[in-house]
Amino acid sequence: MAGRINDDDVKAVRDAVPIDAVVSEYLQLRNAGGGNLKGLCPFHDEKSPSFQVSPSKGLFHCFGCQEGGDTIAFVMKIDHLSFSETVERLAAKAGITLRYEEGGYNPGHQRGERIRLVEAHKAAAEYYADQLGSPEAEIGRKFLAERGFDQAAAEHFGVGYSPAGWDHLTRFLRGKGFSDKELILSGLSQDGRRGPIDRFRGRLMWPIKDVGGEIVGFGARKLRDDDNGPKYLNTPETPIYKKSQVLYGIDLAKKDIAKISRAVVVEGYTDVMACHLAGVTTAIATCGTAFGGDHIKILRRLLMDNGSARVIFTFDGDAAGQKAALRAFEDDQKFAAETYIAIAPDGMDPCELRLAKGDEAVAELVQPRTPLFEFALRQIVTRYDLETPAGRAAALDEAAPVVAKIKNIASQHEVAVQLAGMLGILDTQFVVRRVAQIARWQRQGGERGPSRQQSPRTYDTPPPAAPSGPALNLRSPAHRTERELLKLALQRPELVSPAFDAYGVDEFTAPPYAAVRQCVMDAGGATGAPSDYLDAVREAAPNDSVRALVTELAVETIFAKTVDEAYAGDQLVTVRLRAVDRRIRDVQGTLARLGANGDPERLAAVQNELWVLTQYGQSLRNNGAAAL
Repeated sequence: MAGRINDDDVKAVRDAVPIDAVVSEYLQLRNAGGGNLKGLCPFHDEKSPSFQVSPSKGLFHCFGCQEGGDTIAFVMKIDHLSFSETVERLAAKAGITLRYEEGGYNPGHQRGERIRLVEAHKAAAEYYADQLGSPEAEIGRKFLAERGFDQAAAEHFGVGYSPAGWDHLTRFLRGKGFSDKELILSGLSQDGRRGPIDRFRGRLMWPIKDVGGEIVGFGARKLRDDDNGPKYLNTPETPIYKKSQVLYGIDLAKKDIAKISRAVVVEGYTDVMACHLAGVTTAIATCGTAFGGDHIKILRRLLMDNGSARVIFTFDGDAAGQKAALRAFEDDQKFAAETYIAIAPDGMDPCELRLAKGDEAVAELVQPRTPLFEFALRQIVTRYDLETPAGRAAALDEAAPVVAKIKNIASQHEVAVQLAGMLGILDTQFVVRRVAQIARWQRQGGERGPSRQQSPRTYDTPPPAAPSGPALNLRSPAHRTERELLKLALQRPELVSPAFDAYGVDEFTAPPYAAVRQCVMDAGGATGAPSDYLDAVREAAPNDSVRALVTELAVETIFAKTVDEAYAGDQLVTVRLRAVDRRIRDVQGTLARLGANGDPERLAAVQNELWVLTQYGQSLRNNGAAAL
């Protein structure tokens, strides 16, 4: 791998590529006077232009959102590329050969090689697209039409057709000046007995682009029964195509993924098309390989590790789809985003669903429903007979190490409680302790957790989790609601008072949030908050970590279009209702342990508490904030 790009070459790239020419590819620029240009900022919504470009200085600055920098900074941000990727792309435009330090000199032919391979793919894509209109491609057009895709859709996604002959594309590209060596290296051609022949023949063709929008490969779908190849045939590994590092549709989806902090991962090319045409413009797909770590890196750059980001996986409902979901879950903790799974009714994929039920059904499918961790755990526990103690213990043996992999201690605790519920184990703390013990064992380098034959008494009580500070990412729905309620209490205390001040610290299940709740209490509460209210809450913080979290919650945007009493009431009710439901589960466990032969007086007291809690929970569900 080449090392750091030579500083002189970086400067040469900056000087060679005019910033106004680059920016003009993304937005319209007008004269702003003084030699400057102005336009509508591409990085935030605005009605009047506050984005200015200075060609003489090679800089841009937005007076609205404060983004600014040089040409490299602009391309990095707008196309979500790394520094080296940006410099290499701009160098290719300027015809500059880059030198690499720490890894030796990067020969000029290597840089020229990439340019040539990309140009070959671009020419191939144009050729395939033209061929889609040929008489021979009728079978391809029929395939698309049967799946709900017209000519406009094919053009939008660049879909083409590769003729069934041996060397049609090869001869076409030779005519464009590409050598046989370049055609073989690109993966567009392959060695035949009498020279290079086309790799793709008689198939529908989807161009695969990288994040920067350059075509680096193709996906080809079999159309005829006499084609003995696989159903889908992709470009082989080449200098510009690494299947583990490309996502089909990322060039079309990247801006909306970054804008709304949501990505939808589907399984195939037609699924991406169906989603985009149905208005789900954040859909992408892997290219003939499982979703993995390199794909996650691409999405993380687009999602910007936003705590509210969502990644929704859609998989077929069959065994293969479930297996794919479990593979995705193995990498779940590499995301800062929350991950969900969506499975269409009757096991249909998004393309089939759009055909059967229309665009609205596709849009509805990808609304976050089932967290991926919950799906993974349910796939595990359904393999066991939970009606028997042995079955529950065996399920716990397999599921507990999965929960133990969750890095965030608070999230791990809550999922462990959910696991206890799935298994029907009333002693939730036993499951929590077991998961915590396995997590400690895994951190110490173990591969298996302690045996289930051990007595519950042998497990240590997990240490209390310390507040984690401003970078906290708590991913469960409960934690999101607790965070929203605390933001309201700090930013709009009048909307949650006086009900909020009656909430106990234990109603906040994440230890850092419980610490912030304690700060508000120690500062005198949210009711009648004085002008120095926030200062008082920050002063009440026991340490810098909690104080930083208070500050973060006090400035973070409240995630509601309208922040009013109704929204505040919803958060109050949700947090209280979850606390009531947790207490009901605890009381039910106590009742089960007391049994029919327990102390009658104690039994009656527990039954009465359960009745009161159940009635209160029902009232909260029926009456909302009025029941607080």
